[in-house]
Amino acid sequence: MKTLKLIALALFFFASTANHAQVSISVNVGAPPQWGPVGYTEVSYYYIPDVESYYDIRSQQFIFLSNGVWIRSHSLPYRYRNYDLYNGYKVVLNDYRGPSPYVHYREHKVKYYKGYNPGHQKTYKTADNYKPHDNGNHNGNKDNHGKGNNGKGNKGKH
Repeated sequence: MKTLKLIALALFFFASTANHAQVSISVNVGAPPQWGPVGYTEVSYYYIPDVESYYDIRSQQFIFLSNGVWIRSHSLPYRYRNYDLYNGYKVVLNDYRGPSPYVHYREHKVKYYKGYNPGHQKTYKTADNYKPHDNGNHNGNKDNHGKGNNGKGNKGKH
């Protein structure tokens, strides 16, 4: 009987400490980038018309054509190293599910042409308060020592 009481006590102790021993881990995977447009939930991709590229929010990667092949990368291609993601327009693709948004590239390229911008988009952070390391384009800007382009875009607008 004494053994049965010890086993019951041990089970009670184990059950009560198991509830307190749970660990909660929160990982910020799939959060929109700081340059992403505010106000959208349940979205997986942006199409960025000026650079004819996609951005996969969940994997935090750009998807773009390179020599006829779709490439995934954490930064834009070198030719777009000066592109201002904060002020460039992002098309929110909230009607697409799947791993390959570029299957609709021909449609997106025509509908959302380079320069497409139907109006101002509010971003999580603004171009005025971003730091060079968080602009989403990590190729290292040699022209101005990685200081970004001060929100001026890549078209010479001042």
